[in-house]
Amino acid sequence: MADPASFDTFASDNLPPRKQWPDLLLEGLDYPDQLNCVTVLLDDRVAASDASRPCLVSLTETWSYADLRDRVNRIANVLTHQLGMIRGNRVLLRAPNTPMMVAAYLAVIKAGGIAVATMPLLRAGELRTIIAKAHITLALCDYRLLADLEAAQTAGTGLHIVAMGGSADDDLLARMAQETDDFDACPTRADDVCLIAFTSGTTGEPKGTMHFHRDMLATCDTYAAQVLRARADDVFIGSPPIAFTFGLGAAVLFPLRVGASSILLEQASPDQLLDAIRTLRPTVCFTAPTAYRAILGKLQAGDTASLRVCVSAGETLPKPTWDAWHAATGVRILDGIGSTEMLHIFIGAPVEKVRPGATGIPVPGYEAKLIDEQGNDLPRGSTGRLAVRGPTGCRYLADTRQTHYVQNGWNITGDTYHQDMDGYFWFQARSDDMILSAGYNISGPEVEAALLTHPAVAECAVVAAPDADRGMIAKAYVVLIKPYEAGPDLQRALQDHVKAEIAPYKYPRSIEFVQSLPRTGTGKLQRFVLRQQAAAVQA
Repeated sequence: MADPASFDTFASDNLPPRKQWPDLLLEGLDYPDQLNCVTVLLDDRVAASDASRPCLVSLTETWSYADLRDRVNRIANVLTHQLGMIRGNRVLLRAPNTPMMVAAYLAVIKAGGIAVATMPLLRAGELRTIIAKAHITLALCDYRLLADLEAAQTAGTGLHIVAMGGSADDDLLARMAQETDDFDACPTRADDVCLIAFTSGTTGEPKGTMHFHRDMLATCDTYAAQVLRARADDVFIGSPPIAFTFGLGAAVLFPLRVGASSILLEQASPDQLLDAIRTLRPTVCFTAPTAYRAILGKLQAGDTASLRVCVSAGETLPKPTWDAWHAATGVRILDGIGSTEMLHIFIGAPVEKVRPGATGIPVPGYEAKLIDEQGNDLPRGSTGRLAVRGPTGCRYLADTRQTHYVQNGWNITGDTYHQDMDGYFWFQARSDDMILSAGYNISGPEVEAALLTHPAVAECAVVAAPDADRGMIAKAYVVLIKPYEAGPDLQRALQDHVKAEIAPYKYPRSIEFVQSLPRTGTGKLQRFVLRQQAAAVQA
């Protein structure tokens, strides 16, 4: 058994210096100094007579709030009694979206540990990087996903892997049967690290982002409460993995904070997500723009009648997709921008303030502005780099890139936006995705939105490609809808279509038809991969 007084200081030792933190806006969020977020999210909910309410729903079982609390407590006892976990230890979690994954996640935090959840699609090399960066010695892994984690278990790491969900004698389930369902939450502080979330690598090597107990509640009490307006009778569903902070909020934090239910799908392709919406009748759906677009062609009357609101994030939501979804379902999609560094969405708009095509306005509790390349504030009506601050903010795990993301107290997200005179933010591009071609600035996502209005286009991505005459040109990578076939005639047709939709100089001068686009495990488009491919063609 671990010494209850022991404390692993790795996380606090590897926080960036305080002067490199962003300004934190905590007014109105009065959390006590001693705080374990799981006590608030789960124990207090059970104590408030919500014990029998449905909490987690999968395709095979349903857990009540009391069921979840009891399993969390048993796992917490296993961690501290059998596995020697002490306060501050990092525990790697690897599983699809299952009730056991949620229970393990909450148990680590309740016992004073730090959760490091990993995408099921990550392979051994990627896992090895995370293990090394976070100095992880203990992992809880779905028994079906052991192979890559075991391959990452190189000599000298000291990694102890415990399988969960299987039938082995030392499986987590067998260990849980030896423990009681009583556990007193570790007396952590509001500003203790409880989560290290790794970025999905859209711009290269992933970074570990460190979040406190109070951060977990703050995102519930800002975005979920004041924009999404989550309520106890909601039933949440979505496609993002819990290991992705977008999915953590959607599937765990937001529903627990209000006593709602969450539908967990181990696999959530557009077809599987639509089937679950049809049969399980959720009220709130979280997924990416590509999924909404894929579902559109398969909708039948009444499929989405249970939905009161949909949320999109992870990448920009093209206006054609918003328009088509609203026309087909009557449901307004709430677009939003969040980041792993900020934990969840910080710009969005409640349903009555949505402007199709715009990301939205700052979430209550957050502030946002645009700055130029020198860091000077820009007025409304300008286009510039997005800067944001609020109750959450970037704290990288021992990473020199901290000073790139945080400047003068603001989080610099790496996005280029236009802010209109009413204060709405309109996405232009990732700051390194703006295409400068023969003196013209071209927004890749704007060209993508134009391409997506053509009936042949299922998905597309537009990046800068080197060109001897123009310096750079817009190059489109296009996935077609059957039965359209790639060829010069269709290429010309798509180029003419873009010229008719937006300023002609923005059209993609090169189009490459592909079977699929490179994406991270969270579904984010990896534009840097396409930029590398485009550059290699010209090399």
